[in-house]
Amino acid sequence: MPVYGYRGLAADGRTVSGVIDADSARGARGKLRGLGIFPTDVKEEVSAAPRLSLAQRLPGLKRKMPATELSMLTRQLASLLGGGVPLLDALTVLTDQAAKPATKKMLSQVRERVREGISLADAMKAHPECFSNLYVHMVGAGEQAGALETVLERLSDYGEAQAELIRKVRGALTYPAIMMLVGTAIMGFLVTYVIPQVATVFSQSNQALPITTQILVAFSGFLVTYWWLILLTLLTIAAAVSYWLSTSRGRYTYDTWILKVPYLGPTITKIITARFARTLATLLASGVQVLTALDAVKLVITNRRLAEAVQESRDSIREGSGIGNTLARSQLFPPMLVEMIRVGERSGELEPMLEKAALAYEREVAASLAQMTTLLEPIMTIAMAGMIVFMILAVLMPIFQLNQLMQ
Repeated sequence: MPVYGYRGLAADGRTVSGVIDADSARGARGKLRGLGIFPTDVKEEVSAAPRLSLAQRLPGLKRKMPATELSMLTRQLASLLGGGVPLLDALTVLTDQAAKPATKKMLSQVRERVREGISLADAMKAHPECFSNLYVHMVGAGEQAGALETVLERLSDYGEAQAELIRKVRGALTYPAIMMLVGTAIMGFLVTYVIPQVATVFSQSNQALPITTQILVAFSGFLVTYWWLILLTLLTIAAAVSYWLSTSRGRYTYDTWILKVPYLGPTITKIITARFARTLATLLASGVQVLTALDAVKLVITNRRLAEAVQESRDSIREGSGIGNTLARSQLFPPMLVEMIRVGERSGELEPMLEKAALAYEREVAASLAQMTTLLEPIMTIAMAGMIVFMILAVLMPIFQLNQLMQ
């Protein structure tokens, strides 16, 4: 159904704007009048160019709503509903105050569908670039239980916790990545530009060069001559690895292997465990049934080996087993998480125990990342210093030889 942007006057004289679904412009005007809005301008919203954008042609590049923006939007909606504002009016307020055109359009479409009698969860389902399946499931559970405000508050807290976890991971990896990039660029400049200039001077001396200098000059010449072949090889390897990871078998093999890598594997397990515990706690506290919650949790687990363990747990639960016992059989999740889940199941306090587990593992992740950064910095510094010393020796040793000959 076409979407029409409109401007008009409300019954109280206010100027309003937004979008509305209708079969035609005439139908849109009639629909607006039925809502008590006198339309002054109605135009169908179409893209300026008929061809698809790069984001549309490549779904992986489609821009999604930032987690911080979604969390803030969710909290605002929860606050409005908690203040007694009806859902339609709350969506109107959010639409009017939205700064980004894409967000304003999305909220207007959600509002119009809700006005037509569709549930908020179903209206949000039409915008997967903004609302994940997990988000939609929780909103639907909140509507059914009559606790939409509470669920939205939990969603906002969940979004902020996940955003903070991601921020810590990115923050810990940013400095080493920048250091490696800058170091590689400097080394590349020295090897491909400075060393060839120095090698020309050495070649004119007709003296035997030290082995370190010969190695450096040969390496520099190889890079300068065959840089295109090296680049092509790296691109081919990257494409092959990317294709392999896109296959189910390749991704499963990689996810299984990465969990066994010393230090890195346990850190990844802790990150996924923290997300698993917090997501499951949020779903269960919102009234979502265990089996449905595990289906949703499986979607936020990026490691397929761990996701398979969750699926096996779900299948065992249908046969009467507990979550803790089934996760213990996989031997993939940390023993502390398994034991806390068992305690929570026996005491009937599963959600609080999952929250405590999530908080504990988020702290462990922060500590592990800080330790990893602390270790990476001196290792990278020593490695770069070693390469620089090697290059200095390779350049200075022939100079010393020439100086001795001149004497």
